Amino acid sequence: MALKLHVPTLDSPAVAKEIKETILTAEPDAKVDIDVANKTVTIEAKASEETFKQLITAAGHEVTES
Repeated sequence: MALKLHVPTLDSPAVAKEIKETILTAEPDAKVDIDVANKTVTIEAKASEETFKQLITAAGHEVTES
């Protein structure tokens, strides 16, 4: 099941790349889709939602309810 997170600080392709690389470092098999226009990160992986929220927060970004 895909996990969709809202990241208000996702405002450029550079930030999208940074977030994607952070996620893939922790979960190499994850499928990550980032929509800069809607500020969303969609992840299909085995790790928990909390894991991905912590990774994005650790990278300096905020995760909010969409």
